[in-house]
Amino acid sequence: MKFNEIKKLSEKDKEKKMKELKTELVKSKTGTQKQKGSKVRQIRKIIARIHTFNNQIKTGVEKNK
Repeated sequence: MKFNEIKKLSEKDKEKKMKELKTELVKSKTGTQKQKGSKVRQIRKIIARIHTFNNQIKTGVEKNK
């Protein structure tokens, strides 16, 4: 999920996506997948992007891209 896609989501959709990602993260950590590390890393990056976007909204700073 890219930053522009996160920007287009409503607040409720972002909260829903965060819940989905967190449950998927827990499942990925406990699962026995060959590519477990890369999947976990991707999920953590998306969660970080959503948190970053939310913090920028709260502080009034907007990314110019």
